[in-house]
Amino acid sequence: MDAPLPPAGAAAGMMPRRPTVLLRELIQTSADFEAAFGEALSVNATDLDAMEHLLQEGPLGPSELARRLGITTAAMTTAVDRLVDLGHVSREPHPSDRRAVRVVPTDSSRAKAMSILMPMVRGLDAELDHFDEDEQRIITEYLERILTAYRAHTPEPSRARRVR
Repeated sequence: MDAPLPPAGAAAGMMPRRPTVLLRELIQTSADFEAAFGEALSVNATDLDAMEHLLQEGPLGPSELARRLGITTAAMTTAVDRLVDLGHVSREPHPSDRRAVRVVPTDSSRAKAMSILMPMVRGLDAELDHFDEDEQRIITEYLERILTAYRAHTPEPSRARRVR
């Protein structure tokens, strides 16, 4: 009978430390949360990405949304049509350019999204209360370094796609 195979990292002589394993789990859990969030709003991943930009930045033009998502303006038009049909956004005239429109999240969609997001955000933020200021500074520095390292291994087009 063959012995069980060691974890992939062990074969290469590098077993990740517990914080690194937890970061991977956090990334997966975040993806799971985002998928559930999209399901709760009845939107696909592209539409959810557009909604996240609109909720964070406020009204944006369809071309700007397309640029931020890294999709064509035609694909963005289709996504905006879906979001309008679902009652998540409306198209409104641009206040200073009569030829342009802005995509604006509806109050009801914003309220629903925030009712899902804010309890999670408050829960994450409350975890910091278990640490003193020095520990929080160390946690912050660690996370900043992790982001820098992660970004260093992320191809440029993928990063540009998610401008926030």
